[in-house]
Amino acid sequence: MVLLYVDETHVRAYQALRTTWAEVGNQKQVPSYGHHAHVSIFGAVDVQQGDVVFHRASSANAETFLDFLRLLKKKYADRFIVLVLDNARIHHANMVQAFLQREEGGAFHFIFLPPYSPQLNPIERLWKWLKDEVIANFLHKDQNDIAQSITRFEQYVLQHPDEVLRRIGCAT
Repeated sequence: MVLLYVDETHVRAYQALRTTWAEVGNQKQVPSYGHHAHVSIFGAVDVQQGDVVFHRASSANAETFLDFLRLLKKKYADRFIVLVLDNARIHHANMVQAFLQREEGGAFHFIFLPPYSPQLNPIERLWKWLKDEVIANFLHKDQNDIAQSITRFEQYVLQHPDEVLRRIGCAT
């Protein structure tokens, strides 16, 4: 069995302005260009091992969520997969329920968090770390530039499970 905390997020081209240091009289400037490219990401984190699975999609909907479930099933082919997730509509969609009723869905068990409780899902802290690293106080010129920054972040995370556990508050 593997226990995974699951969520999706969107990394948008418009800026997430964060507190930063600047020389007195030299306010930091972050340019903007008025269009809002984005990248949607599904993620799952194993809070015992620090392993993370990422899946990018053009948007977060029931169909792309099913693609993510199939990816998880392939990665953990020989294990029962318990997912802890929020109550987003896509997690309850008819096509997701139908998938769970079929044989391929038998490998999964969903545990839904109480409504409006992101503080109970450790992957939310991974998303904060991602956004602090990728978009905070930074302008990406286009969607490809965002995707490259996300790739660098994902590669780092996949190589540092101990830091993942520390950052999400699950280190022993």
